[in-house]
Amino acid sequence: LATLAVVVALPFSAGSVWADMGADPAQQGNYADGVEAYNRGDYATALQEFRPLAEQGDAKAQFNLGFMYDNGKGVPENDVEAAKWHRKAAEQGDVMAQYSLGGMYFRGEGVSQNFTEAVKWFRKAAEQGDAYAQVNLGFMYGTGEGVPMNYVKAYMWYSLAKAQGNEDAVKGLYIIEKEMNTDQIAKAQVLATEWREKHN
Repeated sequence: LATLAVVVALPFSAGSVWADMGADPAQQGNYADGVEAYNRGDYATALQEFRPLAEQGDAKAQFNLGFMYDNGKGVPENDVEAAKWHRKAAEQGDVMAQYSLGGMYFRGEGVSQNFTEAVKWFRKAAEQGDAYAQVNLGFMYGTGEGVPMNYVKAYMWYSLAKAQGNEDAVKGLYIIEKEMNTDQIAKAQVLATEWREKHN
């Protein structure tokens, strides 16, 4: 399972995150101006638009500000600041911030490395249906990082992510199936079905 460690380390690509944010028709005013500025590479203006909103408690702006600190866009790269803003957004339920904060705890960036905290934040994002977080949670159950090793739960989370078309989940399932018997696999499939029914 060590080969899957790279999965957890993958950050969101800037393109996909910002494109998704720019496509939301509900975005108005300063926030939309910030997204537009970021997309054209005007990070100073984006920062100017996002920071006041973030300080007023806007979760999306908080995530964006954390993302900018994480990637050194418009500000010097600063993992501690990134973690601070991701946490503020994550605590408000922002799924991308939860995923990002989980990754920071996993890698020990801006916070002390803590696999238990990584699991906590990956789980929150996974419960909201985020496929990347589901893969990471599967990995952590499969390796026993931050949680007791549990192949059934690992399989469940991988299969949920696979159903969303996540290729890393396919690899995770391929590896973990070899460690499981048919009863365990059947149990995991039932758990995945129950999860989908509960969350649809």
